[in-house]
Parts: sequence; C-alpha cells; structure tokens
Amino acid sequence: MPTQIQLGDVAVAVIHKDIKNLHLSVHPPTGRVTISAPERVSMDTVRVFAISKLGWIRRQQVKLSKQDRESPREFLNRESHYVWGRRRLLKIVEKDEPPCVVCSANRLVLHVRPRTDARGRQKILDAWFRSQLREAAPALIEKWAKVMRVRVARFFLQRMRTKWGSCNAQSRSIRLNTDLAKKPRECLDYIVAHEIAHLLEPTHSARFIELMDSFVPDWRHRRELLNRLPLRHEDWRF
Repeated sequence: MPTQIQLGDVAVAVIHKDIKNLHLSVHPPTGRVTISAPERVSMDTVRVFAISKLGWIRRQQVKLSKQDRESPREFLNRESHYVWGRRRLLKIVEKDEPPCVVCSANRLVLHVRPRTDARGRQKILDAWFRSQLREAAPALIEKWAKVMRVRVARFFLQRMRTKWGSCNAQSRSIRLNTDLAKKPRECLDYIVAHEIAHLLEPTHSARFIELMDSFVPDWRHRRELLNRLPLRHEDWRF
C-alpha cells in the first residue's frame, strides 16, 4: 500500500519498488502526485526529494487544470476527428463487409458492418491510428538513432493516458502513445527524439536539456505545440 506524505496542500503517495531511481509523476486529470522509490530509500530521503520538486509539481498541476480535453466521441456522421493534426469529418458507411478506414483531404470514412455500436467503431478507428503510427515511426526512430549515435533495439505502441512516450534504457526500447497519430507530425518527431535522447541521459537533467538543445534546437516550440492541443477524452472512473 502507498504511504502518504503531506507537503502543505500537496499530498504525495509513495510506493517502494524494486527499482534503481526515484520517479515522480503528476497524473491527470486532478494532478494526483505519486513517487516510486527504490526499496532501500528512506521516507526522509523521499520527503527531501519531494520538497525539492514542489515548484515543478505545482506547475504541472496548474498545466493539467488548464489542459483542454476533447468532448466524448460518439463516432457519428460529421463528428470531428484529427489525423496528423488536420481536422476530418467522420463519415459512417455501413456494409456487410470487413471494416476499414479511408482518409481523404477532409474526410475520415469509416466502413463498418451494420449495427456496429460506438465501442466497435472506436475499436476500428483506434486500430487504424495504431497502423498509421506503426508506418510513420520506424523512419523517425532510424533518423534520430543515427543522429544521436545510439541503438534502439525495438519500439512499442500503446495508448497511454498520461504520457506521450517512454524509454527503457536497460532494454534500449521506446514506447509511443498511439494518439500521436492524431497530432501534427512534428510532434511525433519531437517525442521520438525526446525518448531516444533518454538512452543517453535517463533523467530530465541539465545534460538532457543540453542534448535536446543540440539535436533538436526547436524542441521547446514542438513541446508547446503538443501541450496546447486538446487531449483525448478519458473516463477516469475506470
């Protein structure tokens, strides 16, 4: 069970795990704070660490409180959906054939079997967005791995609620959020570069910032663009 520590008006849940480093997270939608700590690290050390990050925690909580979110999707005709940052109107075509998705300049045509409900339509679209990302990501991974002179052993795609990407330096793998296929391509490029840079520097230290400044000089602009865009609607009860 997590141990709670209180820092003024900020509650922090601390979980000890078999890991090497402290990991701090601020979770949407309410700004809930957790710290994962190595089993050997004392609560006093965790408290000092949390206090040192209190300014960052508050900034993240403010950012989450202002972050726009999409309205719930119903997967109906003329509903707005975004593909690589461009708005398309959804068109539903019911046919007794295998489902598919066709994307044009201003439409996203979803072919489904009759009586396919909203959950089924969402599942088909989610699979299509995943396929878009699986097609786009390898070239970017190859590009940034070459630029940074590191080896990426493999990559994974996953729909994530709280992160755009993650990196496992030990297995030399990166993980990308499938919702990136809805954002401008430069955002995907930035996230791939960001996660590969973590193979050189696992933390968001000054060295990491220097690496990003060197390899992706406009990374702050790309991050700001991604942060301004509405996030996918989530039902946080589940």
